[in-house]
Amino acid sequence: MKIFKWVKRIIIGLFLLSIVLTFTYKWIPVPFTELMLKRYFINGSKIEKKWIPINSISNSIQLAVVSSEDQNFIKHHGFDFKQIQKVLEDQQEGGRVRGASTISQQTAKNVFLWDGKNYIRKGLEAYFTCLIEWVWGKKRIMEVYLNVIEFGDGIYGIEAASQHYFGKSASNLTKAESATLAALLPNPRKYGKNINGRYIQKRKIWILKQMRNLGGTLIYP
Repeated sequence: MKIFKWVKRIIIGLFLLSIVLTFTYKWIPVPFTELMLKRYFINGSKIEKKWIPINSISNSIQLAVVSSEDQNFIKHHGFDFKQIQKVLEDQQEGGRVRGASTISQQTAKNVFLWDGKNYIRKGLEAYFTCLIEWVWGKKRIMEVYLNVIEFGDGIYGIEAASQHYFGKSASNLTKAESATLAALLPNPRKYGKNINGRYIQKRKIWILKQMRNLGGTLIYP
């Protein structure tokens, strides 16, 4: 039947497009994300962003986001199954609901997909996570992540965040400043309004402790 032929062609076309985009973004900056477009066209938010190479990004902010978001980032292959198990156990015991997405998963979602919690989107997220782990590697994943992640209302990427909050380049961020920015990530549009607030300062102290526990420097394989 013609309809099945067209469906087959569409699936093959989307698969090839995913491969092309993944290899393309291994070398060139990601121009925009679905979240940026949604915030701009639906919410009318401004966009502050500036892509910078990872060699111009302080190692302290790289370590800070790992300490805050994904402490096994260097070790896992895209999915932290131990953390997933821990989250499930906590939920069964009546603990607070929290995510277990790795930095690789967050990057895959931000760059290639849309926000949502349906099974199709989660399946595609898993696919793209495996793809970027294989094609990009950890250092490129971190570079893309820190250049597209939201740090406040209309603020995307670590360079824009560093300039906005501290008036300096991301290459010069101190450990304390890095921990402060990493502390915004659970809800950057909310917490970015007051980076000196009690929650951010408390979380900053916790992140700094985790940074010390991880050795004080992020080393890529």
